Amino acid sequence: MHLVDLHLRDDAACGECPRPHVHVCHRPGNVNQAAAKRKPDWQLADGVITGGEIYRVSPAMISSYFEYMTTEYAKYATAHGMLLIQLSGPHLGEPWTADAARGMLRRAGNRAELPGRIKPHAFRHTTTAKVMDASGNDPMVAKEAGNWSSARMVDEVYGHPDQHSPEFIAALQTVWGEQA
Repeated sequence: MHLVDLHLRDDAACGECPRPHVHVCHRPGNVNQAAAKRKPDWQLADGVITGGEIYRVSPAMISSYFEYMTTEYAKYATAHGMLLIQLSGPHLGEPWTADAARGMLRRAGNRAELPGRIKPHAFRHTTTAKVMDASGNDPMVAKEAGNWSSARMVDEVYGHPDQHSPEFIAALQTVWGEQA
């Protein structure tokens, strides 16, 4: 991700989202060889990115960004304009590769004694499941939150009833032939 992709304030110059957000843009020529999987059109004009995939960002993400930029990043960044950089080793200041991200997650998972490997894509799935729960299983809300291709796919994969709701319990009791 390039720094120019981050629009971390309300009413950013792109005009595409009124709240803080990021633009994920497929760039085949990144110095770290990373590229976004999806390839919607995007452009850079007068220093402002438009298009790409747009994702809202949380207040915690914004706070973490500013802390990172004023501490670690400021010490080691070079002129490549990418967000995540190596903070030690022979590639100090260079942008992270996908392997570097996976390695960081592996080490963090080991320190936390989590079972299995943490994969970056899992964050998208976890967020979608939580948004589905918080929105009362509204697949349109979850589709937008995770920038999924269709609400139907979100509903089929993540939709689930509240197993403690009176409606769900009544439906089960009806199917099971019990008194509701």
